[in-house]
This record gives sequence, structure tokens and C-alpha cells, in this order.
Amino acid sequence: MAEITAALVKELREKTGAGMMDCKNALSETKGDIEAAVDWLRKKGLAKAAKKSGRVAAEGLVGVAVEANLGVVVEVNSETDFVARNDDFQALVRGVLAVTLDHAPEVSVEKVTGAHYPGGGTVAEAIANSIATIGENMTLRRVAGLHVHEGAIGHYVHGQIADGLGRIGVLVALESKGDATALAALGRQIAMHVAAASPIALDSSGLDPATLEREKNVLAEKNAGKKPEVIAKIVESGLKTYYKEVCLVDQAFVIDPAKSVAQAVKEAEKSVGAPIALKGFVRYQLGDGIEKPAEEA
Repeated sequence: MAEITAALVKELREKTGAGMMDCKNALSETKGDIEAAVDWLRKKGLAKAAKKSGRVAAEGLVGVAVEANLGVVVEVNSETDFVARNDDFQALVRGVLAVTLDHAPEVSVEKVTGAHYPGGGTVAEAIANSIATIGENMTLRRVAGLHVHEGAIGHYVHGQIADGLGRIGVLVALESKGDATALAALGRQIAMHVAAASPIALDSSGLDPATLEREKNVLAEKNAGKKPEVIAKIVESGLKTYYKEVCLVDQAFVIDPAKSVAQAVKEAEKSVGAPIALKGFVRYQLGDGIEKPAEEA
């Protein structure tokens, strides 16, 4: 059994918004298992719906580049935010973007770091040289690419400090034979939506089955004692609400909250002049999920 420390109680309070004593009780009941404690609190109606947690900011830049029907996004981390405004560091990120674009859409950190870097050597060597020059540790954390045969790659950078470089980078893939200019405008709007709304899947089929099962269990146990058919309806309704929170196509469109993203895409087919298929998205937020040392938290 894990020791119920003040730090553990604090972490649970931040995750759930529940009171201190409720958090202590939850951790005691679950033998210090914090994820089980979150569920325990939710079943008791003492916690808000679980939100994404553990997102501790790390520094550096997220970069986005699009060329024709191909787009890439990368995250290069550094130790301090000062480096993000360093011209040499920005040049490094742009170089990594160029290499990633050359190898997209099937890219990986391993593939990119081992690839040739503009000016000589590999990307790994270029990063090592930047570490020596700038004096901070740096790493290429992640890369991704999207491609459509016909259509557009919508893109957006939030918190931009230089062209294509900022704190949040988004790509959105729209497959269509319609007007390219109208598609690009729609793609940018959806990319801005993704930056703001943080969906975790395109639709319900893309959600982790274990996550869905957990949601079902919480809803069912929170309503324990009711008739099975009533619980079934509550679970079904609760899942639909959950989809509207985390699935891109089901979310209320930030540009026009009266309609869902799926409805907005359908309506846009009139101006585009052809059917549109929303094929996928990538959202990178700087430092997403990286834990800093305790003294920096």
C-alpha cells in the first residue's frame, strides 16, 4: 500500500477538485492508487468529470509546416523558454521540420533523427551541435505527418512567436475534390477549433476501449440500485455526453457552437462544391505530459 502523503492528496485534489478529507478517504479506500481514487470520488459524486491531467509545461517549440497536400508537426524541447526566442534554436526547429516534411507522412523520431540534416550530418548531430552552442539540453520529442490524396491540410499555430513556430501546433486532414481555397479556409477553422477544444479522438471509434469501459463503470456504479434498464439508458446518455466532450466530430464547433464539427463540415460542402471527409488531426501542445522535477513543479 502506498503511503498517503500530503503530495498525493494534493495531486488528487488537483485532478478532481474534491475536498481534502474526501481525497484522504478516497486514497485510504483505494490503498493509495490515485487513478482508482479518482473513480471512487466520481462514483460518490464528489469529483468533477475527470479531465486531462499531468500536463506540466516544458519549454521549446512546436513547429508546423505544410506543402501541398502534406503537413508535418514536430516538438523540440529545451530547458528554458528563453531558448524558444533564440534565432539558432528556431533555425534548428525549421531544419527539423524540413527533414520531417521530406520523409512524411510515415515519420518517427528515430527516422528523423537519423536522417540527413541540411548543411551536413544527421538531425541527431545537428541537435548535439545546438546543445554545445546554446548550452542547454535539447531533444526532438515527437513528430507526425498527415497526407490527403485530394483536398487540403488545415493548419494553425497558437502562441506563435515566429512563422510556423509556437506553443500549440495543429494539422487537420480534409479529403475532397472541391475548391482548394474554400477547403483551406475550413481546414484552418477546424484546426483553430482543435487547438481550443483539445479533442482526443476523431470519433468514438478512435477512443481507447479501456477508457470507454472505465466511463461506463463509473456511470453504472454512480447509479447503482436503480433498475438495470434505467442504468443502461443512463450509461448510453452519459457516453453520448462524453463523446461531445472528447470526439472532434461531436464537439460543438467553436466558430458556431450551435452546430457540431461534423455538421459544420457537411454544411461547408455547399461552398466547396463537393463532399468533404474529415480524415484525421494532430494536436501537439508544448510540454504536454512532461513532468518537471519536483522543485520546479
